[in-house]
Amino acid sequence: MMQMRTHTCGELRLANAGQRVKIVGWMENVRVVGQNFAFVVLRDFYGTTQVVVENQEMMDIINGLNKESTISVEGTVRERASKNPKQATGDVEVVPEKIEVLGRCRYNSLPFEINRSREADETQRLKYRYLDLRNPAVKSNIILRCQVVSALRAAMTQHGFLEITTPILTASSPEGARDYLVPARKHPGKFYALPQAPQQFKQLLMTAGFDRYFQIAPCFRDEDARGDRSPGEFYQLDMEMAFATQEDVFAVLEDVLPPIFAKFGTYNVASSAPFRRIAYRDAMETYGSDKPDLRIDLTCKNVTSLFAESEFEALRGQTVKMVPVSDCKLTRKQIDKLLGDCEVQSGSKAYWFKMDENGQLAGGIAKFVTGIQEQLTQALDLKPNTLVLVAAGAATKSVGVLIKTFGAACEGHMDKERYEFCWIVDFPMYEIGDESGQLEFCHNPFSMPSGGLEVLLKAERGEIDPLTITADQYDLVCNGVELSSGAVRNHDPEIMVKAFELVRLGEEDVKKKFPAMYNAFCYGAPPHAGIAPGVDRMIMLLAGESSIREIIPFPMNKNAQDIMMGAPSTVEQKQLDELHIAIVGEVEED
Repeated sequence: MMQMRTHTCGELRLANAGQRVKIVGWMENVRVVGQNFAFVVLRDFYGTTQVVVENQEMMDIINGLNKESTISVEGTVRERASKNPKQATGDVEVVPEKIEVLGRCRYNSLPFEINRSREADETQRLKYRYLDLRNPAVKSNIILRCQVVSALRAAMTQHGFLEITTPILTASSPEGARDYLVPARKHPGKFYALPQAPQQFKQLLMTAGFDRYFQIAPCFRDEDARGDRSPGEFYQLDMEMAFATQEDVFAVLEDVLPPIFAKFGTYNVASSAPFRRIAYRDAMETYGSDKPDLRIDLTCKNVTSLFAESEFEALRGQTVKMVPVSDCKLTRKQIDKLLGDCEVQSGSKAYWFKMDENGQLAGGIAKFVTGIQEQLTQALDLKPNTLVLVAAGAATKSVGVLIKTFGAACEGHMDKERYEFCWIVDFPMYEIGDESGQLEFCHNPFSMPSGGLEVLLKAERGEIDPLTITADQYDLVCNGVELSSGAVRNHDPEIMVKAFELVRLGEEDVKKKFPAMYNAFCYGAPPHAGIAPGVDRMIMLLAGESSIREIIPFPMNKNAQDIMMGAPSTVEQKQLDELHIAIVGEVEED
């Protein structure tokens, strides 16, 4: 028994009828039906209970309170005359003999109705997040988060992993995103950085002789928000294994994740091991994305050879890819609307035509492809009532968006109620940078190149194109969402230096940028591999939410602002002076 209550608001049943009880919670609703008669709904973390006020003394207390005040109710449980089967406590009610006000709500009106807070403006929800979280539908996502994190910890421990925390204040490191910097008061002009990931620390743990490491790691990156990415901070199931290969990492996650998704997910069907493996280049060629949603059965076909001399200028001499969508019942207006949405997402214009019920090409750009109908029919295996989506040139990068959009919109092409995992493997080690126009690391500079030192030496000698080098890198994708990236690590200093030399960085640069890791590897490092599934994205999928902010207790808005706490904020000049920091330029006023 707890001191302030005998039962929770979700606990009472018919078996409690006749008992004297004490319950506490928020006054969710009051319905007055007479001068001294009212129904009060009392809500706590566990549920709701109906309280029936039947005398003037109790009524006087209730009349003086605003909704969402916290109260204590002592009284007797009785069976309800009019039961509510939708409510767990709907067979009983409490008749109060004593009501005590514990916390008074001093506002006559609320920013939004608690049980309908998800319909409110997002800014209001974030500003009054403590009220938003009173909504059981919102709170349930946070409870789910706790349950999933607990299950992940238990599963990793059962697999022999040790949970080890790594530093939050560390050195700035070139890991792909902007750092959050923290000025060092005792070292003027120098800065700590919040870790973008515990990447170097977990590799150092392997070098230190720990065999299996994990943690639910906080990561900090100064990047823009998206639906599946929170600005500022996020959490990942960070793991690393010594004396391990890619297959060892796959085996662990293929054992850990499916039961958790099946137990906690909105859908109770999840891929079983082994997950499908798709090479990066095959994924791009077949699905137009390195994050394919395998619940969708649509794929794209490369028909470039058919358009070398096309009369349609947008296709002539371009790379042309097409996505056939069989039995598509969308109208012309619906197709144009969806293509417009795709253009907004991808920044590229796509086209369409159809093979109608009579086997004739019609609509969209049909007049430009009628002359090669036979070749297209064979290449795309066209059947009557098939919509064909067309992307050309730079727009072929939009194919993934087309497949995802039309796969969901066209009935019969997406099995929505399941979790489909896949591994994307064999990522390119290098790419040509958009801004530099020179060779750069494509995915992760800490990864082992497939073929090791030998393949790097061949590239150095000009025997092979460095763009053809793949790395022992892999992504885990679920329902079109990238859950994590991982790799077999480059643990050999000689291979590491050679890999960096190809992007114009020498041994001294490697020592300067990664001093601890480079030196540690020189003392004998084990082969090791790891991965880090995003906890926030995982729970977003499990909860069936489209925005990651719905599963974070206190999220920032899209501009990386905590409008509830007023962060980021200005600070006093004294604090800046202690840190040897001067503000240059105008300070933005909130």
